[in-house]
Amino acid sequence: MPQKLVWSVPRDTQLRRLRAEGNSWDAIAAALGISRNAAIERGRKVGARLPPSEHVPEPEDPERPPLASGHAVSWAAITEGTLLAGTAYPLPTG
Repeated sequence: MPQKLVWSVPRDTQLRRLRAEGNSWDAIAAALGISRNAAIERGRKVGARLPPSEHVPEPEDPERPPLASGHAVSWAAITEGTLLAGTAYPLPTG
């Protein structure tokens, strides 16, 4: 029968620190000598999160020419949050 895992403040602190450093749940579980699922569950309970990503999108060029009708970027902006979201631009026939 498996033994009950006893969590302590130092172990919780170590789990949060390892996760904040960007470690995977597998690496954290190995460092703590527990299963991956136990690490994930405890991480949820103590609020262990990954640090925010440092990705900053490129600013849009204000001098670019206008997008064509039905361009994927403009069509997605128009239809986002509607029933048409994710559908292709309806090209005129005729």
